[in-house]
Amino acid sequence: CQPLTASSAGKGVTLCCTGGFCSAKMAPAPRLPPVLVLLLLLTAVVGPCAGAGGAGRVDLWPMPGSVTRGAQTLHVSRELKLSTAGSNYSDGRGILKDAFARMVSVVVMDHVINGSYQGAPVLAGVNVVVRSPDDKLNFGVDESYKLSVPATGNPLYAQIEAQTVYGALHALETFSQLCNFDFNARLIELHSAPWTILDTPRFPYRGLLIDTARHYLPVPVIKSVIDSMTYSKLNILHWHIVDEQSFPLEIPSYPKLWNGAYSYTERYTMDDAIDIVQYAEKRGVNVLAEIDVPGHALSWGVGYPSLWPSTTCKEPLDVSNDFTFKLIDGILSDFSKVFKFKFVHLGGDEVNTSCWTTTPRIKSWLIQHGMNESDAYRYFVLRAQKIAISHGYDIINWEETFNNFGDKLDRKTVVHNWLGTGVAEKVVAAGLRCIVSNQDKWYLDHLDATWEGFYMNEPLTNIYNPEQQKLVLGGEVCAWGEHIDASDIQQTIWPRAAAAAERLWTPITKVAKDTRSVTPRLARFRCLLNQRGVAAAPLAGYGRSAPSEPDSCLRQ
Repeated sequence: CQPLTASSAGKGVTLCCTGGFCSAKMAPAPRLPPVLVLLLLLTAVVGPCAGAGGAGRVDLWPMPGSVTRGAQTLHVSRELKLSTAGSNYSDGRGILKDAFARMVSVVVMDHVINGSYQGAPVLAGVNVVVRSPDDKLNFGVDESYKLSVPATGNPLYAQIEAQTVYGALHALETFSQLCNFDFNARLIELHSAPWTILDTPRFPYRGLLIDTARHYLPVPVIKSVIDSMTYSKLNILHWHIVDEQSFPLEIPSYPKLWNGAYSYTERYTMDDAIDIVQYAEKRGVNVLAEIDVPGHALSWGVGYPSLWPSTTCKEPLDVSNDFTFKLIDGILSDFSKVFKFKFVHLGGDEVNTSCWTTTPRIKSWLIQHGMNESDAYRYFVLRAQKIAISHGYDIINWEETFNNFGDKLDRKTVVHNWLGTGVAEKVVAAGLRCIVSNQDKWYLDHLDATWEGFYMNEPLTNIYNPEQQKLVLGGEVCAWGEHIDASDIQQTIWPRAAAAAERLWTPITKVAKDTRSVTPRLARFRCLLNQRGVAAAPLAGYGRSAPSEPDSCLRQ
């Protein structure tokens, strides 16, 4: 126990910490106001200890499925070792080795570790047992793990068991959150051992959309977003690459397409795309590529003007021109060599078909084929779907396609809900799969959407049939780029995306029933993101808010 002397208001208060639990004892005089006592207790409980919070709280994000712990404090060796004894995984691509090095880096956080190991057992390393030798990142890959940190042993090793290397990556992230730097001892400590954590995701699809068409995002920025996703176990980067404003991606089959980029320098080569995909895959993140057709494609015509209905009416893409579909085939052929994820996103939302009826030659084509505007919209979407399927993809389309002609969609279609609530239950009742991103709760560019709303948004609302529940693959938070670029993307995403991430990872029985009980834990995670170099905004206020006044990170 030590006197709390950080301020004159704290005189007479003694802070006592044992095994990761802290409490404040007050001398009979002077008497402190109750509010100040509460503030001092909050600071004591959430400040010093990682992983093990005060008053029985476990400070992990997202909350694992099952957690037990003890009361022993361990020192973590400054030469922490990775062991793979008993593992069937050879780590030929260095996925596990590199992940371990990254884990150690975020635990140390550039502190100088030069203290003396005295008075506590020393954790010498982590033994990782991966049962499967396969490291192909298929959709629905087993991401479960068991993490055990014993309190005794010689040598003392934490143990990770996982079916795949990607479960082991999640376990390493959880382990990192159990550790903290002790500023007095100048060592890394791990409180509340022994730990036993059993964990598996609730949904296989836990996504984040970034938009490089409204504002270009440099490759290092995209990589930093991928790194930050892993901290809350998000696993799908939805890359909305192109839109009406710009076409920044090189397409070798049609090299003039990226003439639609904002500038010569705001582009991605195919090698850049390969680099991003491989970078993400090594971190357990799949990249979902999107081309949004037939609307949202004005920029395509900069390089190939024949895609426009006319020079005065440039969107949607010309439905009557076979070249339109030949070009889509070329794009998806090139995609199939780079974007290996099971799905491709074909958009299909917000299609204003008036250009088709006001352009005489397209109107004549419609009449010749016995189509009205709605028929042509359906024809375009279904033809694009067939092209994607021919390249081995399952398709994701925005919900307008289902709302307009759901019974005609290919059965490989995943419907992406965004307009509002009530759609997912209709989609799964029709036997199709669904991803939830309802804009009122899970659009990050809606700065008036609070983290509390992100946390409480339930993808399975009004879906009670277990077989239909399985058709909801998960959800995605969307950072549309009209007002987001490299300068503000991270504080727009975090910490609100983390609130949704727990909803998508944690068993529903462990998800908090109200946000008040989860606030201290999310506040700590937000501070952890800041410590790791991620510019996560304060919890208080709306999205992307600045701190309102000087104070601890934990109370912002």
